[in-house]
Amino acid sequence: MTLGIDGMRYSAKTHIGSVRNLNEDAIISMPELGVWAVSDGMGGHAAGDFASHAVTGQLATLPPGLEPGQLMHATREAIFDAHIEIATEAHRRGGVTIGATVVALIVSGNHFVCFWVGDSRLYRLREGALEMMSTDHSLVAELVEAGQLTWAEAEKHPKANAITRAVGVGHELEIDKRRGDVMQDDKFLLCSDGLTRYADEDMLRHVLMTTPVETVCDRLIRVALAGGGADNISAIVVQIP
Repeated sequence: MTLGIDGMRYSAKTHIGSVRNLNEDAIISMPELGVWAVSDGMGGHAAGDFASHAVTGQLATLPPGLEPGQLMHATREAIFDAHIEIATEAHRRGGVTIGATVVALIVSGNHFVCFWVGDSRLYRLREGALEMMSTDHSLVAELVEAGQLTWAEAEKHPKANAITRAVGVGHELEIDKRRGDVMQDDKFLLCSDGLTRYADEDMLRHVLMTTPVETVCDRLIRVALAGGGADNISAIVVQIP
């Protein structure tokens, strides 16, 4: 557990899981800026590892001392730069498909901004209620929105891992954004689908409510491992003081 700006507490952890030979997730915590992110790579043969670390590597170049508006713009531009870096590498490898999800959280004062691409998620726990702040860019998410599946059914769908948008894939990258207020004791969870495959919202809410921020990511990882841990697992939890 570490303190961020304005006394924000957070913990962060990534785990290879029980099946994979390589962790293609990457996480980054920059508490001095109020920025956290999770990226989940795709492509196989170490390409996913390259892609996710391209995302976090570009975010790591964010300079200190930016005003909130400048920081928001710079974070968005870093994701675009990662898109170009990954696409260039994919071309160098013969036109293979390489990509990564990203979910990035910026907390500044009494406000937050979330940027995301793909199916890595941001949740907010407020006064006992858990809300998913992002919306998956995936085939099953489209089925949920159409009323053809529930989220519980979507997690078990054969195409649950099929995303419709990724950093590094396609000519133009579309990044979704959500902004809002923060309140005392809010908890934000950023995670890859290696966690949400095994922990539904009731489980996430229970763990976030009953576990100190110092150990909450360890407990979330254990939940995913107990469920099978077939994918890499990443979680970051940020608590507003």
